[in-house]
Amino acid sequence: MRRAVVIGVGHHLPDRIVENAEFEKTLDTSDEWIRARSGIERRHFASDGETTSSMASAAANAALAQASKAADDVDAIVLATSTADLTFPSAATMVQDQLGMTRGFAFDVQAVCAGFVYALANANALIASGQAERVLVIGAETFSRIMDWTDRSTCVLFGDGAGAVLLEAQEGDGTSQDRGILSTDLNSDGRHRDLLYVDGGVSTGTSGYLRMQGNQVFRHAVEKLAQTAETAMERAGVSASDVDWIVPHQANIRIIQGTAKKMDLPMERVVVTVQDHGNTSAASIPLALSVGVERGQIKRGDLIVTEAIGGGLAWGAVVMRW
Repeated sequence: MRRAVVIGVGHHLPDRIVENAEFEKTLDTSDEWIRARSGIERRHFASDGETTSSMASAAANAALAQASKAADDVDAIVLATSTADLTFPSAATMVQDQLGMTRGFAFDVQAVCAGFVYALANANALIASGQAERVLVIGAETFSRIMDWTDRSTCVLFGDGAGAVLLEAQEGDGTSQDRGILSTDLNSDGRHRDLLYVDGGVSTGTSGYLRMQGNQVFRHAVEKLAQTAETAMERAGVSASDVDWIVPHQANIRIIQGTAKKMDLPMERVVVTVQDHGNTSAASIPLALSVGVERGQIKRGDLIVTEAIGGGLAWGAVVMRW
């Protein structure tokens, strides 16, 4: 059985670090207020010269280096982002050019904070069907460019960054002990699109700002994240007791804690980076995977569950063995 196995991981964060205290100068907020409600202590913001594609390329290069592969060893790039450099072409094709990749194909996936889970599912399908041997899966965002800096309920929550994994086709036995992606579960419900959206685009002629009904998103998040994780684990033939690490979308520490509790898993088995990165949307899971490897938490053979929910609403989960 063909499995999509992670052979390299990497990430990139902008140099500019913004501590919570910076917002106290312009907003009616405080470091304590932000920490208590989100768990966020700081985040990174892109500089004027940094773009989603440039950060994605840096993360991709790091993943390639870890795998000892060159750009032309890759068949495809799947880039999850809601903040592409331009309306078109895709940021993925820009990354393809920046990496010096002269073959294969590249495309973007847009599912907001669930984007990386959707991108992993697409990449897994490409490998399982034999259309690709190696696929770079990237999550990259510059959410700082769609923030309303007068809205304290949203602008303190988000950050910029990128993460990437390199997947390679390898033969498995078809059991839950195989390395690679074991199962995926994707969902969406457009009836809830007004809970989290950007009020701009082609129809308005503006780039717009992010708008969110935080309490409603929170209510949906814990229930749907636990549900999709359970579905993905059932499809993979594993249970919560088999899981070494949950690597969730890093949106809010209370959502992360609530989901872990609903899954009956201790926080000691959850990779948490939200305190240092804030919510980096589609970049948050690959960033957390890369940091988890860097910290020595995630090791070869570990069973990992990733889950995310974002605007749409769109949500999903992936079960993989590292």
